[in-house]
Formats: sequence, C-alpha cells, structure tokens
Amino acid sequence: MKTFFRLTENAVASLAEKFGTPLLVLSVEQIRQNYTFLLEHLPGVKIYYAVKANPDENIIKTLHSMGSCFDVASDGEMQALTSLGIETDSMVYANPVKTPAGLRVARELGVHKFTFDSESEVYKMAQAVPGGSVLLRVRVDNPQALVDLNKKFGAHPEDALPLLRLAREQGLQVAGLCFHVGSQSISAKAYLDALKLCRQIFDAAAAEGFDLRILDIGGGFPIPAIHENTDIVAMLDSIAAGLSQWFPATEIWAEPGRFICGTAVNLITRVIGIQQRNNQQWYFLDDGVYGTFSGVIFDHWDFELETFKSGMLIPATFAGPSCDSLDIIFKDKMTVPLELNDVILVPNCGAYTSASATVFNGFAKTPVVVWEEIQFQTVEMELATAG
Repeated sequence: MKTFFRLTENAVASLAEKFGTPLLVLSVEQIRQNYTFLLEHLPGVKIYYAVKANPDENIIKTLHSMGSCFDVASDGEMQALTSLGIETDSMVYANPVKTPAGLRVARELGVHKFTFDSESEVYKMAQAVPGGSVLLRVRVDNPQALVDLNKKFGAHPEDALPLLRLAREQGLQVAGLCFHVGSQSISAKAYLDALKLCRQIFDAAAAEGFDLRILDIGGGFPIPAIHENTDIVAMLDSIAAGLSQWFPATEIWAEPGRFICGTAVNLITRVIGIQQRNNQQWYFLDDGVYGTFSGVIFDHWDFELETFKSGMLIPATFAGPSCDSLDIIFKDKMTVPLELNDVILVPNCGAYTSASATVFNGFAKTPVVVWEEIQFQTVEMELATAG
C-alpha cells in the first residue's frame, strides 16, 4: 500500500511554534518515493517532471539526482533549471503555443525537444529552432478529468497527418506524438483510448514514410482526494499493459506533475479571525486563495482541513487574510467549531498551490521548510545536548 507524507498533531504544534504560520513543509523523501513508484509501475517509461506543478528547488534537485527529465513551459522555467545545473538535453519544451522569448531562450540554451498542435506553430519553430525535434500533441477528450486540458490544446486526430507532413516539409525532425488526458484523471480508460488512437496515427504515418519513435503519454495520474478512492496500482498497471501491447518498441515518455509533488507538501495554517456573518460561522485563516489556496481557483481542488479536534460538525465559511472579498477558500465546509489561534493541517497540497501563489495585498508567499532537514537538525541538537 502506498504511503503519503502527513504531519502528526505534535509535529504541527512544534513546527507552528518554531517557524510560525502559515508554513509549508516539504518531504523530499516523499518526492523520491513518488518518482520511484512511477518507475516501478510504468517500467521503461522516461519521466519528465512537469515543473509548473511545483518548481521548488528542493524538488527539482531531488528529481535531478534520481535521473529525472523535465517538462518546461516557458523561458523562465528553462532559465531556472539551467541555473540549477540541469542539462538542457533533459528538457522538453512542452507548451504547444510558445512565446517568441521562449523560442529564443530555447535556441540560446540548446533545448531541442518541442511539442506543437497547430500549423502556425510549425512555421514558428522552423524559423526559431530549425531542425528541432518535435512531437505532435493529439487531442483526446476526457470530460471526467478534474481539469480537461484538451479544451485548450491538442490537434484533432484528422489533422495529425497533414501537420506531420508540414513539420517534415519545414525541416523539423518529426519524432512522435504526445497527448494529455487531463489533470487528476481517475481511470485508465482515457489513457487506453488515447493509446489506441495514437497507434492508428503511428501506423498511418509509417505508411507515409514517417519513423515515429516517441510517444509521450502526458501526466494526469491522480493523488488521494477527499471524494475519490482510486486504485492507482491497478490504474498504472493497466496503462503499462496497454503500452506493452500497442507500443512495445517505442520510446515512452510521461509528464507527471501532481503525482510527484502533490502528496509531498503539508500546509500549516492558523485561525486569525472568527465571526458570525449571515447566520453562518466564518473562520479567517492566515493563508488564502492568493497564496497556497490558489489551487481552489486555478486547480478546482477541495483541500482537506485537519483540525485535530472532535465534536459536532457545523457548516462554515473559510476565508483568507487579504482585503479582497474574492478571498474565500470554502463555503459550507463542514468542520468542528474552531477557536482563535487554532492551527490546521492541510495535507496533499504540493501541486498547483505555492506555484500559483502571489504577493497580493503585501502578503509574502508562504515559506517552505524541508521536513528531513528539520529532523536532521533536531537530531544534531539532541546529540550536542547529550554530549
């Protein structure tokens, strides 16, 4: 059974007292476990971590040390990774619509792998990064996903061959196909349907002289959510079986983000205000939708709030600390009654949270500490005291 990083009540109290709140606590060991888990259940698949999910340096460095590659979406992400010593050969510029600055930086740094899904992008890449290696992103609809990325990206399957031909004519190295079934996809079916579709395109392309050698299956692998219970082992094993059946001799990539970082971070936040408004209990926290809880808006995520208290549940509104009325985290969230200065643990908040946080209203981004470093420092202090 897969385990996930979750702080105890005593650890929450100790960390809140030592560092204050709000506070994000990252477990790099959980990052390692999640990466290793994917390698075990998707054997032979090359992992490209989707940096956008959480670009924390500790995560990037940990994954790099384990041999991970990286999915980047902008000039900023490419520059950030190269500043950490990440080789550009391990990056794929996986934004189907790239900015002029992004293409310029890719050429300057030597990033040479790209995705695309339109005719206009072919001409842009042929001019900016001539001879670049490209993957055509194919649209695969999956309305059951938490975030259906195919509403914005992906070429219609009927347009696949014409786009591959155009890319070849423009001097680009046509390497393969890619798809993304959507974020937090809870079933293997969407992946298997996409694999069947891509097999058809691979075969049709081969008949026209293309040697497609790479298939990128994207990300979307789920993490535990409040109202979902996914058998992730069965799901990944089913995808692996599909890959073995339909693409036994193809280089396979995956671009997980949430699955790598989502369960590796806990938030500790505090109740800073209590009041009754419109006959409902309101609790104001020291982190909000402009901060770590940005995932409520941008990621449609329903966060768990662990209060370590028992009692009758009541519906309550939870709001953030800013002066904007938009800064409401939850409405009618069931909770035990809380008191001023109560601390709350928010597990599984490593993806699309701090990555999209802002400094609106002058509130600093929530600081991050590494759990394993804190433990090591504590042991050192205890040994020094004992000595």
